[in-house]
Amino acid sequence: MPLESIRKMVLVCLMTALTAVGAQIAVPIGPVPIVLTNLFVLLAGLLLGPTQGAAAMGLYLLLGAVGLPVFANFKGGLAHLLGPTGGYLLGFVAAAWLVGVLSHGRPSRWFDGIAVVLGSLVIYALGVPWLKVVTGMAWTKALAVGMLPFLVGDAVKAAAAVMLAWSLRPALLRHVRTASA
Repeated sequence: MPLESIRKMVLVCLMTALTAVGAQIAVPIGPVPIVLTNLFVLLAGLLLGPTQGAAAMGLYLLLGAVGLPVFANFKGGLAHLLGPTGGYLLGFVAAAWLVGVLSHGRPSRWFDGIAVVLGSLVIYALGVPWLKVVTGMAWTKALAVGMLPFLVGDAVKAAAAVMLAWSLRPALLRHVRTASA
């Protein structure tokens, strides 16, 4: 197996693990807890690109679906994936892919900033309707408990993801150059 393939697999697994750890840093405030997961979802897209970023989040969901306690508050299982937060969890794959598509190959903080904002909106676009359907809440209530309390924190996480990406990319690129030399 080529060294570059192994490197990509290791980075996918690392982002999956960081996402699982981020899920455990949780503040329960209702059916949707405040977690650091979104930070790593966005960072996966920024650092790994669309394919590997989405793969990292897909692996995260697969691990949770088979019962490993990778979701918030050490939860796992298909029932949790289909519960009130299931739409947000599925949105992680789409968000990482979109962030990767929009930012990969464009060395600009502006592209990265736009990418993480749109990635965050994708998570809400899948999560809030899912929350509404699963819980039977009205739209106003689903928005009030599934989006509004998270906007400021998610903006901070999005900004942190861009800053971390700009700090980590040089090291990742340097490693690629030395590995291929």
